[in-house]
Amino acid sequence: MLNRNAISSGAYLESFDSLPKELLWTQQQIDASLAQTLAARPGTSSDVWVFAYGSLMWNPISDFDSRRIATLHGWHRSFCIRLIAGRATLEQPGRMLSLEMSGSMQGVALRLCGTTLEEELRILWIREMVTGAYRPVWTPVTLEDGTEIDAIAFVSEPANAQYEGDTEPAVIAPLMAVASGLFGTNAEYVYKLQAALTDCGLNDAYIDELADELTRVTKEAA
Repeated sequence: MLNRNAISSGAYLESFDSLPKELLWTQQQIDASLAQTLAARPGTSSDVWVFAYGSLMWNPISDFDSRRIATLHGWHRSFCIRLIAGRATLEQPGRMLSLEMSGSMQGVALRLCGTTLEEELRILWIREMVTGAYRPVWTPVTLEDGTEIDAIAFVSEPANAQYEGDTEPAVIAPLMAVASGLFGTNAEYVYKLQAALTDCGLNDAYIDELADELTRVTKEAA
């Protein structure tokens, strides 16, 4: 699992040694993406919120001073990124979670600590933009008390070479059931996400269906 020290020291790159070098983003590319996103920041609020919908829910790494249940309209969870490191390999790829347009879904909004905001954003960007497979966007998010905020969300980039269009559980579960890497198994990620949602009093029918399919495939293979 990625941690703050590994990202800050650059040691995290050892976990991606198996990736083709052309896929890895340079620090300059990562910094440029962060700068472009901040330049497009809407409104005048000094707060920076991030919408967490996957591993950021249980392993945010970046420090935050507020965590709220939130709803994001116009997007849904989708395992639409080909995964070849971390919880998979080039020889046995899996799938990584992202967001695709349409629908709505729930997760948590994290307000990054203002006193260390620059450091928290840099850590977040290094973590999420290792290969540039995501597109960071500002999007309206509704907190559980009805308050609307603008938050950063990392969404899918269909033009990226790692994008995969077929995300049906019946199609991807057999791949994910056998994919594993330095961070653990691909299936474990799904179960951790399902548990994180439950802990928040939430659920996602797509994640539940995928978890059930993974369990079924695993049992059949045993």
